[in-house]
Amino acid sequence: MPEEDLVELKFRLYDGSDIGPFRYSPASTVAMLKERIVTEWPKDKKIAPKAANDIKLINAGKILENNKTVGQCRVPFGELPKGVITMHVVVQPSLAKAKTEKKVDEPPRKNLCSCSIM
Repeated sequence: MPEEDLVELKFRLYDGSDIGPFRYSPASTVAMLKERIVTEWPKDKKIAPKAANDIKLINAGKILENNKTVGQCRVPFGELPKGVITMHVVVQPSLAKAKTEKKVDEPPRKNLCSCSIM
């Protein structure tokens, strides 16, 4: 693939730091980008994704779907000459995992009734 067809992307984290920039083929999927972000995530961050499904990518104000390609996501920027596109990364653990973890950590609730009849 010719070098000029590649799209240069960087990923902005919650604290303003960046991962990248990296070059991707326009045929690369958002799911592939998320996998790369998980592997490149800085070890010193307090908040870190455990899996690619814990990440949401935002570009041009829209949350990107895993099955979309980089070429489909960069449509609004098609007129820009060879610039680095910045995508925002939001870490949000899936709700199913959060609920099961919460249940494990919580002590079992006891139903206590204390009624006083006078």
